Amino acid sequence: MRPTHRKLAATAAGLVLLPVALVGCGIGGGGAKDEPAAKPARAPAEEAAARSRERVQAYLDAMAAKDVAAGRSQLCALLHDGFDLGATGPNGDFADHFQVPEAAITDVRSGPLGQEVSVSVSVSAGKRTVARPLVFTVTRDGSDWCIAGEAPGSPVASPTPGGVVPTPAS
Repeated sequence: MRPTHRKLAATAAGLVLLPVALVGCGIGGGGAKDEPAAKPARAPAEEAAARSRERVQAYLDAMAAKDVAAGRSQLCALLHDGFDLGATGPNGDFADHFQVPEAAITDVRSGPLGQEVSVSVSVSAGKRTVARPLVFTVTRDGSDWCIAGEAPGSPVASPTPGGVVPTPAS
């Protein structure tokens, strides 16, 4: 009875391993020859740049539309309290007396704290319009991307002195 028990155990082990062996050899429907290779996801650097650009563009759109909630949702949670205190204040990005007639992303690059997204924002207050460079730092927070910081950017070449853009007469 003992030899039969060993034979049964060996046969059972062989049957358990058989599908694994067949798939590894390309037999049994798991072969890669019949199916085109799956496209890999974007490279990490491309993914980071794309996600960073999306977050900053959404924030710029929210600024132009004066949609405070949409702007806040682009920020990392650590910035929410400060944003709530200053966003609609006298110098906040969403202040009522500012208009954002134009905002454009000018560069996205990797930085020491995350992706650095450079933008040029034109801000109008009354009859005066000023173009300001800003740099947003975008980072990954868990499985999502968010804006982790905003700082003045390097001045960009401007055809007018001081970055002041004349407003066309109405």
